[in-house]
Amino acid sequence: MKNPTSNPSLSDYLFILFKWKNFILINLIVIGIIIAGISLLIPNTYKASAVVTIPPESSLGLGSLTGLLSGKSSGASFGSKLLGGSSASEDMIMGILNSRSAIVNTINKFRLMDYYEIEDKNYDKAVKAFVSDISFDLTTNNFFEINVVNKNPIKSAEIANYFVFLLDSLNTKINSEAAKNNRTFIEKRYLRNIDDLKNAEDVLYKFQKKFGIVAIPEQLELSYKAAAEIESQLFQKQILIDIVLQQYGKNSPQYKIALSELQILQNKVSELKNSQNISKNSNVLLPFKQFPDIAINYLRAYRDVEIQSKILEVILPMYEQAKVEEVKNIPTVIVIDKATPPQLKYRPQRSMIVLSFLFLCFFISIPLVYRMESIIHKPLLKNPIEEKEFRYYNFITQLYRIKI
Repeated sequence: MKNPTSNPSLSDYLFILFKWKNFILINLIVIGIIIAGISLLIPNTYKASAVVTIPPESSLGLGSLTGLLSGKSSGASFGSKLLGGSSASEDMIMGILNSRSAIVNTINKFRLMDYYEIEDKNYDKAVKAFVSDISFDLTTNNFFEINVVNKNPIKSAEIANYFVFLLDSLNTKINSEAAKNNRTFIEKRYLRNIDDLKNAEDVLYKFQKKFGIVAIPEQLELSYKAAAEIESQLFQKQILIDIVLQQYGKNSPQYKIALSELQILQNKVSELKNSQNISKNSNVLLPFKQFPDIAINYLRAYRDVEIQSKILEVILPMYEQAKVEEVKNIPTVIVIDKATPPQLKYRPQRSMIVLSFLFLCFFISIPLVYRMESIIHKPLLKNPIEEKEFRYYNFITQLYRIKI
């Protein structure tokens, strides 16, 4: 060996390892055999996997139904946004699978309290142990993978498939309850709309019956034309009276007849412009004096009917769809791969366990070897601990036949 005061080189370190090779190799072999034996006592576990996905929206879903009923895409689109699609969202799927109710239900179904040897029947302990053996992952293809690890390969597959059953049944129940709530809410609004529409129609009917209103613009135009025609006749009759007056005089029968006809025309014009009531003989003409009030009241009544009719166009398809959603019972998930009993074990990976302990033992042995080498060749031991180390390391050198 070199002088202790000199700096050791790489070859010195390699030589020390070579000198202690028996210690390192024998320890590695013994530990490897022990770890291998212990790993054989660890029971095999098997992982079964089931793959499911969310079904696409049905072609007979809300959009097409509302389109058929209302004939307008805007109403269908609005109803679809309000009620939502029939398929579950990714968050909903993950929430159901990780829910405590689903996990506890599975624990009871397969008697996992006994499997995990939980004698006090503590569900918190059972859930904690069971959760470590299951996983739910979203694959790159947006499929949901349900993984279950169990000592029994058949049971692992059964548990995975049972999770698929729970997922479908719980999701169906949630959708059914949501659809029922939607139907109840929309039904109340639909019935209210029916009443509002009936009331609006009754108001419009009474108004039309009272004033003889059928179509405001057309009747207004007709009234103007009638007034213009009568005034035209009135103007012609005034000219005719002047001519008769000049030719026959005031006391002539011709003048009296023409004057009587003029008076009748003047009365008709005055009735049309100033009368408070529509002429009993006319179901079409409107008096000019009352026309603004009649027009605004008619438009308000007609507008209410139109508004309630538009609401009905939207809410009726939504109500019909809500009733369909409430009673339908179709699968909410599609099984891509059903879980089957695995043939290859999942854990333990015995080779990795043995190799890991061997590497750990080797890296612990290196500083230990340098420590033993340092204590054995140390010229002066400073404390009782180093003295005990010296005696123990000398015993090791004799046991492993290491030449100092």
